[in-house]
Amino acid sequence: MQESQEQYFDDPVEESGGPLKKKFTSILAFLLLLVGGTYLVQTTLAANIALNSGSPIQFGQGITATTACSGATNLTITPNSSFVNASGAGAHYFSSVTVSNIPSDCYGDDFTINAYGNSSNTPLALFNSTSTSAVVYNNSGTFELGVGTLTGASITSGSGTFTITFTNPVATSGSVFKVTLQSSAHIATASTGVTWTSRTSPDNDWYDVTYGNGTFVAIATSGTGNRVMTSPDGITWTSRTSAADNLWTDVTYGNGTFVAVAMSGVSRVMTSPNGITWTSRTAASDNYWNDVTYGNGTFVAVSGGGSGDYVMTSPDGITWTSRTAATNSDWRGVTYGNGTFVAVAGSGGYAMSSPDGITWTSRTSASNNTWNDVTYGNGTFVAVAMSGVSRVMTSPDGITWTSRTAATNSDWSKVTYGNGTFVAVAASGTGNRVMTSPDGITWTSRTSAADKFWYGVAYGNGTFVAVAYSGTGNRVMTSTP
Repeated sequence: MQESQEQYFDDPVEESGGPLKKKFTSILAFLLLLVGGTYLVQTTLAANIALNSGSPIQFGQGITATTACSGATNLTITPNSSFVNASGAGAHYFSSVTVSNIPSDCYGDDFTINAYGNSSNTPLALFNSTSTSAVVYNNSGTFELGVGTLTGASITSGSGTFTITFTNPVATSGSVFKVTLQSSAHIATASTGVTWTSRTSPDNDWYDVTYGNGTFVAIATSGTGNRVMTSPDGITWTSRTSAADNLWTDVTYGNGTFVAVAMSGVSRVMTSPNGITWTSRTAASDNYWNDVTYGNGTFVAVSGGGSGDYVMTSPDGITWTSRTAATNSDWRGVTYGNGTFVAVAGSGGYAMSSPDGITWTSRTSASNNTWNDVTYGNGTFVAVAMSGVSRVMTSPDGITWTSRTAATNSDWSKVTYGNGTFVAVAASGTGNRVMTSPDGITWTSRTSAADKFWYGVAYGNGTFVAVAYSGTGNRVMTSTP
């Protein structure tokens, strides 16, 4: 049976005097708007469609009088149904929702999806037997499952779009008459990087980890044909075949694609749509590619040396173009935030910034430390170092940097941001190879699950995950809600 879909274009209405600027809970106006148990309907944009069930279902009745995070940008919302067979019977279920054309103004917000019957103000159960709200967190353009939706659903994240799918949908198509989509300030999950637990993993030299499309992906500098592993939750890991046995140093996710870069090999880039199947790609040059990031529709990688330019960019992770760095240095970390790419170097006290990844400008770092990584969150760039007195520095714009005191003078290798918290991991220290900060300024030591050489850390689906290239059988640790 062919699945049917219907699209609805959300067009918020502005009140006189201009759009409201507040980001309190704002209905994005998909279908019927329910506020405090009363109906607020200004215009009817109704269409009866059948989601393969034989029963007409209304999609698109009612628009909002308040301004959602999307402002004047029209969101495209597609409800989907699927047939679930059963012994002697079967039914069509409201199985997933796709939301696209989401602007950057919605960064940091939660989207909440509910479904209703024909007349009741009580939302229908959608998944997990009784869960009535599906929450999606817009983590700076990467969409993740939000509070209350960490189990029973999966999410596919792309550039300005996501699809949330219910593992075992509950609401039949015939019971769904109205659906609402709301935006609101993000409600953080419980994990703040404080408590860590060891997890079983292959004994490869794991160098980095990222999260995207509902999956954690780690890459390694060692292993025979298996220098990738994936996990849906950071706990259970599966070995995957890498495109080549290169020294894979970093991995990121953007625009529906995982991209990894390497310090060695003929093809020093590999890509994957799902973290499982990988394809070799040709780098712009055979440099020692240390780090890669994604932002504003562009992948950017930086190098610590080699025969070509020290930066390369790609729109898709497949075709790469050499770019001239502000200076040729040991560039070790690169990130994107607030419309700016920022890179830091392991020598010379160098930093640089770019609006597009193509044209770079030298910046003065806070000190001549071995800056190993940089990230962005909560309006702040944060870099960590493996040497020096003050092994953290912060910047509001990637231009002006200020020294900050790390929790300890450990060899801080990686830093990430999630759930309102910066988390850094280290390659040295006794029981304290993690530190956390709410703002990048004040840092607190945390007890690591083990004293491994922790070299990668990422956040996704309410969980922090760190990977190491030392240890036996437990080169992963997680901090969960």
